[in-house]
Amino acid sequence: MSQSRSKTSYTIPCSSAFRDAASALADRRGINVADLARSIILTLPMDTVVNFPDPGEPDPGDRQTVILKSGRSKGRPWQRKPRLQVRMVPGLNVAVLRRALNMALAMDQGRVEVHVEAPDFGLQSDLLRRQRGAERADAEVTALKAAVAALVFEPLKNDVETRADALYVMGYHAMARPTAKDLRARFRLMATIHHPDSDHGSHVRMSQLNNAMTFLKNDND
Repeated sequence: MSQSRSKTSYTIPCSSAFRDAASALADRRGINVADLARSIILTLPMDTVVNFPDPGEPDPGDRQTVILKSGRSKGRPWQRKPRLQVRMVPGLNVAVLRRALNMALAMDQGRVEVHVEAPDFGLQSDLLRRQRGAERADAEVTALKAAVAALVFEPLKNDVETRADALYVMGYHAMARPTAKDLRARFRLMATIHHPDSDHGSHVRMSQLNNAMTFLKNDND
């Protein structure tokens, strides 16, 4: 499962000076630019952020030179608008992100003082819930991948010939005595993973899994 479903990449056009100032502030605080914008959006009322001055896009003469890395023009220099690239939850507005960063810079420079009197349970809370949800989803995907990896066995060379072979294929240790109920539950789980139509599917593993289940079922009867 891709992490791109939980976060979106935003390109924020801005002047070179603004880009460098925001990047430098994030570096001094030991965070990234996305964290800088997020700290403003999740802390302050959205009306405050939206009404803060937008430094806007760069002037026509303010451009940065990059070297193209692919395509027919690979290796050639190309001038484009200076920009900041951040990854945050979907549904945000680029201008609002730029305003949030501008407010962070103003606060750091002492040009603005902010007093937070009460939490806002509007968009900020929604963004916070989505952020936490994305983090939980990432953790669940990691745990799922670990579980799948633990159940993906190396196929036997000579198929299932002994009880030890069958226990190995089913993911049990050599001395295990699984009940019929345990065997059925384990088989359903592993069949979901090893079925040829799944992402981790394999005809060989599925065949050996079927043989192992038959062997152990008969052995328990």
